[in-house]
Amino acid sequence: MYESFYNLRDKPFQLNPDPRFYFPSQGHKRAFAYLEYGLSQGEGITIITGDVGSGKTLLANSLTRKLAGGDFLTAQLMSHHMAEDDALRSVVAAFGLEAEGLAKSALLKSLEEYLRLAVRQYRRPLLLVDEAQYLDARALEELRMLTNYYEGDRPLLQCILLGHPEFRDVMLSPMMEQLVQRVTTAFHLGPLERIETEQYIKHRLTTAGWSGGTLFSSDAFDVIHEYTAGIPRRINTFCDRALLFGYLEGKRHLDAAAMREVIADIDKERQSGPSTSRTAAGAVLDTNNVDALLALASGVDSQSIEELKERMENLTRTVNRLVPIVRKILFNVSGGKENQ
Repeated sequence: MYESFYNLRDKPFQLNPDPRFYFPSQGHKRAFAYLEYGLSQGEGITIITGDVGSGKTLLANSLTRKLAGGDFLTAQLMSHHMAEDDALRSVVAAFGLEAEGLAKSALLKSLEEYLRLAVRQYRRPLLLVDEAQYLDARALEELRMLTNYYEGDRPLLQCILLGHPEFRDVMLSPMMEQLVQRVTTAFHLGPLERIETEQYIKHRLTTAGWSGGTLFSSDAFDVIHEYTAGIPRRINTFCDRALLFGYLEGKRHLDAAAMREVIADIDKERQSGPSTSRTAAGAVLDTNNVDALLALASGVDSQSIEELKERMENLTRTVNRLVPIVRKILFNVSGGKENQ
């Protein structure tokens, strides 16, 4: 929507983990180095943890992209509250093998035969599991057992586990002692520093085709870093919203004041979401119910009236910002003749 306004080829702050936009911050470079070191050991489990939106999935995608075409045979798995049998079935399916309707013994046999053949052909099977914090103890034990199999002196499988910070607490559990013994390296990925936040934003803009000089002012970066706490996904979400704001307002340069306006808009939208107002008589009133508003208007206190007025002003402001978008869409659809 705003891409043409800022002469961009792509959306710079999309949420999907596109390896093209990988930014090697200090933390990400260290995490990547730990991943490569774990792989160089030729066996065992590597663990990377980080906050939601810190860039673990993009890190993993960048790794698999680098490994593509080499001797690694990589399978990726996104876990969601998997039990023991579900985890094994998902691993088998991730390597492209038939998994539905098979008993556990058949699943293990099929996977083991496949991995042994791969190792004999000098391939290195690698399983990469994202959202590992959702795996229960039995599922984790199943993965540990898979890393115990060898073909001669070569392991059949290496594992990389990516998870939220709470996954570290899981690993400290006494029942995880055997799994911990299989861990070759582990690293926690933290947020971006202030200067890295600025570099990250500029990197994504440049990758998307930006070449127009300074778009965000230095004080704008200060506000963005403080508001997002340096978490890449939060930065993406906020900057996407900031560029939309700039487009609607016709701003080609965004400063701290503009960023604070964006924050105010977001905060107001959150406050005026699926909320309700309370009448003086104590009844809960849906602010979208016009008939109820009219019927109970005489019983609404002044504070509630002010809240309703503020919400209406917010709604009007949002609509006014959407009007130019709708007009441009209609203009494009009609082939250059703007609809009335």
